[in-house]
Amino acid sequence: MADAGMAFPDQPTLTGPTLVMRPLQADDETALTHAASDPLIWAVHPQTDRHKAEVFRPYFQMLLTEGGTLAATLRDTGEIIGCSRYYPTDEEPGAHGIGYTFLTRAHWGGTANWEMKSLMLDHAVQHLDTVWFHIGADNIRSKRATAKLGVRHVDTQISDLGSGPFTHDVYRLDKSVWQARQESGSA
Repeated sequence: MADAGMAFPDQPTLTGPTLVMRPLQADDETALTHAASDPLIWAVHPQTDRHKAEVFRPYFQMLLTEGGTLAATLRDTGEIIGCSRYYPTDEEPGAHGIGYTFLTRAHWGGTANWEMKSLMLDHAVQHLDTVWFHIGADNIRSKRATAKLGVRHVDTQISDLGSGPFTHDVYRLDKSVWQARQESGSA
C-alpha cells in the first residue's frame, strides 16, 4: 500500500526506448505551443480552440505552475511531441491521475502514447495503489487508448475547467491490474 504520509514524486525523468518524459520547464513554451498548434489535436476537447497560441499560453502556464507535467520528447532528437501530467484527484486521499495528455498527430496510432503511459504508470504504481483517468465524454480517441491499459469505468461527472461545464468519464486502474498486464506483455 502507498504511504499516505509521503508526497507522490510527480516530476520524475522517465526514459523509454524512444521517449524521454521529463519535467516541463519554462523554456519549453515555444516548442510545446508549436506541438499543440494543430486544431485536430483539440477537436474533441472541451476547449477546442487550444491550438491557438493565445489560448494555449495560459494553459501552458497552468501546467508549469501546478506541476506534475512531463514533456514528451523524442529520445534521439529531444524534440517535444506533447506532454502528459500527474495531477491530484478527489477520488480518495492522496489519489493521483494521469491526464492532460496530447501528442502531435505524427505520433497518433503508433507506440508513443503506449510508451508514454507505460513509463508514467510504472512510476506511479511504485507509489500508488490506484491511478485515475478523467476523459471527456466525447474523446473517443483517448477512451480507446486508455481502455488498452486495463482501466475500469467508475463514474460520469460534470466539471468546469474554466471554459464551461463538460461531461467526463472517470476510470481507475489498480496497481495489481497494471502489473499483471505488464507481466503478460499485453499492449
